[in-house]
Amino acid sequence: MSIKNTLHTETSPYLLQHASNPVHWQTWNQNTLQLAKELNKPILLSIGYSACHWCHVMAHESFENKATADLMNEHFINIKVDREERPDLDKIYQTSHSLLTGRPGGWPLTVFLSPNDQIPFFAGTYFPVDPQHGLPAFSDILSTVETIYKTRSDDIQKQNESLIEMLQKLNMPANKDDSLSTLSIDLARKQIESAYDQENGGFSKAPKFPHPSVLERLLNHHTLLQEGDETALNMAAFSLEKMATGGFFDQPGGGFYRYSTDEKWMIPHFEKMLYDNAQLLHNYSQAYQITKKPLFKEVATKIANWTIKEMLSPEGGFYSAIDADTDGQEGKFYTWKKEELQALLPEKHFDIFAKHYGLNQEPNFEGQWHLHSSTSIHALQDDYQLDENELKTLLDECHSILYEARKNRTQPEIDKKILTSWNALMIRGLAYSGRIFDDEKFFEAAYKAAFFIKTNLWVNKRLLATCKDNKAYLNAYLDDYAYLLQALLELLQCRWDNTILEWTEEIADTLLNYFEDKKNGGFFFTSHDHEYLIQRTKSYSDDAMPSGNAICAQSLTACGYLLGKPKYISAAENCLLSAMEPINQNPLMNSGMINALANFKYPSPVMIIRGNENSLQKCKQALSNSSTDQITFFIDNNIELTNNLSDKSPATDLCIYICQGMTCKEPLISIEQLNDYLNSPNETN
Repeated sequence: MSIKNTLHTETSPYLLQHASNPVHWQTWNQNTLQLAKELNKPILLSIGYSACHWCHVMAHESFENKATADLMNEHFINIKVDREERPDLDKIYQTSHSLLTGRPGGWPLTVFLSPNDQIPFFAGTYFPVDPQHGLPAFSDILSTVETIYKTRSDDIQKQNESLIEMLQKLNMPANKDDSLSTLSIDLARKQIESAYDQENGGFSKAPKFPHPSVLERLLNHHTLLQEGDETALNMAAFSLEKMATGGFFDQPGGGFYRYSTDEKWMIPHFEKMLYDNAQLLHNYSQAYQITKKPLFKEVATKIANWTIKEMLSPEGGFYSAIDADTDGQEGKFYTWKKEELQALLPEKHFDIFAKHYGLNQEPNFEGQWHLHSSTSIHALQDDYQLDENELKTLLDECHSILYEARKNRTQPEIDKKILTSWNALMIRGLAYSGRIFDDEKFFEAAYKAAFFIKTNLWVNKRLLATCKDNKAYLNAYLDDYAYLLQALLELLQCRWDNTILEWTEEIADTLLNYFEDKKNGGFFFTSHDHEYLIQRTKSYSDDAMPSGNAICAQSLTACGYLLGKPKYISAAENCLLSAMEPINQNPLMNSGMINALANFKYPSPVMIIRGNENSLQKCKQALSNSSTDQITFFIDNNIELTNNLSDKSPATDLCIYICQGMTCKEPLISIEQLNDYLNSPNETN
């Protein structure tokens, strides 16, 4: 039977990167799985993504090597998967890798599966072309696995049975609590403080990830308490400051990289991901709302502008990622030679720029400089007798010059697929920042992206997961629905739209109908009508993105209170009850669920404000000057509300309906009454 590489028909940039490999790559589908059974060949499953540096390395070393490809083609059915398109497969086989090896996974993920049931019997991540760093050569791995498969079938069968048993145990329903204890909220707070790096910010040693869910938990914890929690706020603020001034942030261009390879946020892994920047956009905007520190507004604005400038498709959706590599070298696009900078920058600027970014020190990345603040703005003020605004203006001029100069370099590849879940995270971030900074451009981009999803990825009241080249496909996952529900609620706070409200309710109903575990509470990652896989996951912990269950619980609670629908609140409560055991076992890893628990136990007031354009603007101004936390919807008197909101009629020129939890207050009918309410802490907390 003739088997050929079939990836040239795909739209995923990652899969297309491998379309010319001599490896006979196939996609994950029923025909391929059936072929493996018929030929009795084990499946070599390789999972990665387009911006992954070590995925590129393994591709160049092994998958483009004809001798290695011949071994793969002779002994295996080779399947290539984009982890961003198939997070369901990635979650299962990352977990399997950890169970088989006792080590955390990553990408590229290399897993060998039995052909009859797709159960993995050998796993690893990157394997080099030649033995090095304690790793065997990939060709040796191929020969060893092929021999094991042919000679030790009984051992493989026993191991497979054991692995499936372990996967089932991992997926067993937790003991469902009868009540929602808030002890884990304080325990999570203590665990975060224990993990906190007091010198550099952040919550781990190298490699250092931003952990947006932990940052949001700290900011929320501060606002939750009537007297505040200054230590929690300071941990978040200091971490955000260190990330923003380091090499983890693209100083000339805006946007954050994937993670820092060192503890000081100096040298990043240079890929840029939409989902990281979406969450950090929200973090910095929220931090500014609380602290009013200009740095946080500057960074949030730079993230938003970078997103709109470099990640926005002509149709309105957002692209997924920018590659770490250019011309086969990681970080080449972002690093500088000192002489190059001297030639580009005005002489009067260079000395200050050089001192700020440590150009008088040794090169920090492969003989070149990656911009990392080594001297603070305040220290420069003393040295050069310039005020803060003058220095910032000078540095911004330098950044603009370097940004323009970079346009002449070979550009890193952009992964132009549009993922529903990642777009939803960015819609939320842009809408929130647009609301906080009163920037029409930000929430217009958010609206346009939302309607891109509605037009292209919303079919028969079900979402699709991904879209590229006008082709939308793959059943959506829990995160797609959960993040979008949260994003739509944020959009409604920017500008009321009955169409978005209707869509919000449809998304919420789909979550309950197709994802909810009716028996045990919580939500599965895949829908009830998803294809059969060896495990159906239901996870509560955060990874690079927040737990879908956590966002479901938060957003369904908000939907329930907005629409007056107890079924949403009950589903959120059942989700939280089902999650209490894992929450209590490891609160730090469940920061998203802790946020959901805190929101459920201490709900923010929901304010529906009806008025004319003038009165609504006055209310917005009053609320922007307030430090209170509430969910607020501004609805013009000319808009007719239906269903459960029809009673929120514009009885007067201004009418403010306020409910907290299941309790509603007497409506307010003047700006003076609103200000009195906002200035009464016992009323708003």
